[in-house]
Amino acid sequence: MGNRIVSMKNAVDSVVDAMRIRLLASDRDEDARALAAHEVRLFAEKFGEIAPTDEEGIVSAALAELTGFGALQPLLDDPTIEEIWINAPNRVFIARAGVAEQLSLELSDHQVRHLVERMLSSTGRRVDAASPFVDASLPDGSRLHVVIPDITSRHWSVNIRKFSRSLTSVAALIARGSLTEPMANYLRDRLAQGANILVSGATHAGKTTLLNALLAEVGSHERIVTVEETFELNIVGRDVVGMQCRQANLEGTGEVTLRRLIKEALRMRPDRLVVGEVREAESLDLLIALNSGMPGACTIHGNSARDALTKLCTLPLLAGRNIDASFVVPTVASCIDVVVHCERSSDGHRRVAEILEVTGEVESGRVVARPAEVMSA
Repeated sequence: MGNRIVSMKNAVDSVVDAMRIRLLASDRDEDARALAAHEVRLFAEKFGEIAPTDEEGIVSAALAELTGFGALQPLLDDPTIEEIWINAPNRVFIARAGVAEQLSLELSDHQVRHLVERMLSSTGRRVDAASPFVDASLPDGSRLHVVIPDITSRHWSVNIRKFSRSLTSVAALIARGSLTEPMANYLRDRLAQGANILVSGATHAGKTTLLNALLAEVGSHERIVTVEETFELNIVGRDVVGMQCRQANLEGTGEVTLRRLIKEALRMRPDRLVVGEVREAESLDLLIALNSGMPGACTIHGNSARDALTKLCTLPLLAGRNIDASFVVPTVASCIDVVVHCERSSDGHRRVAEILEVTGEVESGRVVARPAEVMSA
């Protein structure tokens, strides 16, 4: 066993040497070369500190450094962790079951920058002085969001939102206590009827998880097309196509917006159109699509189900001066059938708090909606 461990350590040292050779042959700029040299030194020192009897430590650390995301890889691999965020190299936080905690993990500014660059390397997206914000999807489906100085005061701000792989069905949500059996049956029936469903809630309330689970109930004969800013939905189905937005390139061209994706989705023979989240003028394009008889679903941030309806009546006004409430409000009333509102309690528990049925009527400029009967059951 000792010889095997020594051989593994020698293999790791060989990898470090190979990294050094590639670095010397690099034609990158001086800042990039300095950063890479620093990372190589850290990598070599890390394995020098590992006890020679810690075979598992050698293997896991080597894999994390070479094929994963370094010090963050164990956090990404932990299924109990829902989100990871870095406010500063010495202020790393995670959330478990909706509750935040600070870790003792400390990184360096160089490590944070290098980890972000590695995460973005396969996405085609970038973050720099010209584009100080970036959203991207990691290989495991997690969503990465980064903001850099001088938008932030000093350090890079990094958020990684993971999505539960265990809560992909309505049955799993019922078992977790997020949804009751009567609620589930009601929503299943409405989906089968082709109802348009709006899922609302605050950040981390479980909107995307619920939408994923509901859409898993859709019949296998349906073709579902999803559009998102970055991939978050993970719909289990036979015929599913997902599209995400694209940033402009360095020349300022090539951007693909959510509005464009909604229009393109309608040319793809969808039986159901799903928008991951509406935030701005793309809400108008969604309403126009739903108004043409296309069943669909989306999420929206809101404090309550009624507030979500009000917000959906306001966002399309951002599309231009020729759009006014006299068109939008009746359109929302006729397009949206059900609003499902999610909440997260102080102890981190997520649940469906409201289900509203939209009657299709407008009174005093407001969409009329009533609590679904299942809420009083």
